[in-house]
Amino acid sequence: MINGGPTRTKPETRDSFMSVDGVRLHWTELGETSLRIPVVLLHGLNDSHLTWKRAALALSVDRRVLMPDLPGYGLSERPDASYELRWHARVMAKWLEAIGLDSVDLVGHSFGGGVAQVMLLECPSKIRRLVLVASGGLGRQVTPVLRLAAIPRVVERFGQRFMAFGTRVALGGDGAGLSKQDVMELSAMNGTPGSARAFARTVRDVIDWRGQRRTFFQSAHELAELPPIAVFWGDRDTIIPAAHGRAFAAFVEGVELRQFSGCGHFLHTEQPSAFARTVRDFLDDAAIPRARLRRTDALPMARWTRPSGMKWLISAPERARATAATALDSCFGFWRRKALRAKAAGFSGVGATSSSAVAAVSS
Repeated sequence: MINGGPTRTKPETRDSFMSVDGVRLHWTELGETSLRIPVVLLHGLNDSHLTWKRAALALSVDRRVLMPDLPGYGLSERPDASYELRWHARVMAKWLEAIGLDSVDLVGHSFGGGVAQVMLLECPSKIRRLVLVASGGLGRQVTPVLRLAAIPRVVERFGQRFMAFGTRVALGGDGAGLSKQDVMELSAMNGTPGSARAFARTVRDVIDWRGQRRTFFQSAHELAELPPIAVFWGDRDTIIPAAHGRAFAAFVEGVELRQFSGCGHFLHTEQPSAFARTVRDFLDDAAIPRARLRRTDALPMARWTRPSGMKWLISAPERARATAATALDSCFGFWRRKALRAKAAGFSGVGATSSSAVAAVSS
């Protein structure tokens, strides 16, 4: 609010449900329909519409803001589905069609950024502008915790009983900007039966023990044109490195790259006012041109490929054990490095790991 300006009442929050492609979806809205294009905010893994609460409040002053819960998350249904990235994008594209939105500005955080990228293939004419926030799908590296979660069948089979408790523990510190009430609500949502299955299958489709396995560059050649694109990243992100954003901007001409100083993976909750202001500036700047792919032959490799014949050298059980061992070693190495950095900075072990624990659950 501008000092000296009129007092604003808190906007009314509206919750809605609709069955789309056989999945009952939930979304929350703020703001009213205006001459400005509506904004759709897509959350990340094990997260919900709650993550956008403070940033959405600022954005809704002059436009309609919609915050859907992705299938399998928040208050949306948890069907026995594939939860593949393309499936998520297809369901969300059909949701836009079902609620009558012909043009939107799309903002995606982490996994939600990956969904937003694939929506460029599913409904390109509906996306006027795209904002990718610490987005997945722009490079290979990702936190070892998520690589560990990608081990087949472990989380899906044994993880459900720990989903609510794990959320409370991981978000029990600063909560990545969430209030205690929000933490309790998200914990209850993640404790809903089917949450572990949704999380495990989602992770398994986009991540393996080597890192991210779905990238923008795999399907970039299928895009006839791109909308104006902005990429936001925190310079202290330990979940997905900010270098991915810089690399993306180098390969896609016209991308607006904004770095948030002192922020980790959840810049929209850590600095909600600055985040909302930067989003609004990008969305309302009529002079920003469409992004454009540079030469496709210069794009980075889409994914790691196994040397010819290597997969036949060891049996399937041996490969599974090797995958688990490598992921565990990578994970423990990650925490060892965090502990060493914390010790060097003079922090306690608990305080040093709290932000990483939050990000591991809510990425």
